Amino acid sequence: MEAWISDWMSQYGYFGVFFLILIENIFPPIPSEVILTLGGFMTTTTTMTKIGIIIASTSGSVVGAAILYWIGSLLDVERLEKIVQKYGKILRLSIKDIHKADAWFDKYGVWAVFFGRLVPLVRSLISIPAGMSKMKFGLFLLFTTLGTLIWNTVLVSVGAAVGENWNEIVGYMDIYSNIVYIILAIVGIAFLVWYFKKRN
Repeated sequence: MEAWISDWMSQYGYFGVFFLILIENIFPPIPSEVILTLGGFMTTTTTMTKIGIIIASTSGSVVGAAILYWIGSLLDVERLEKIVQKYGKILRLSIKDIHKADAWFDKYGVWAVFFGRLVPLVRSLISIPAGMSKMKFGLFLLFTTLGTLIWNTVLVSVGAAVGENWNEIVGYMDIYSNIVYIILAIVGIAFLVWYFKKRN
């Protein structure tokens, strides 16, 4: 995959970065860590600049996030209520649970979006509940852009700084991602155990 990403970026430049990051947001298994650190390294071997790659990658991230926000907006609270009314007993969910989750996102959603952009996997998925809760689109774009800009700037800058050793950074980011996935899994399991105990 790394060779394909490198070839694409070499051939299409900033548009290649934009397109790859856009796809990465919609299809998380494509690693942004590889795209961004490799992009940083390529600023030392091509005419591309750090600022150019940061702008292209941030633009791709925001467009991808906007698409997921739109998908989330199709799954609004009213539609979820209908699903819960039909399958709530099987899912052990109530309409009250839906409203609680929606109220939480109304209160803390902007920060969830901002910090979520710094967490692997969550970076993409956080856009869906934002759309479902009908977060103001302007606020969503602002906090998505700020969080994404930090993530992209750090990885592009590190990739440029380490040069040909950019692969080592990808290795460290893999460790970070795996730790995050384990934590998310533990939190998810703990929540399910707590939730079902409470329901019973």
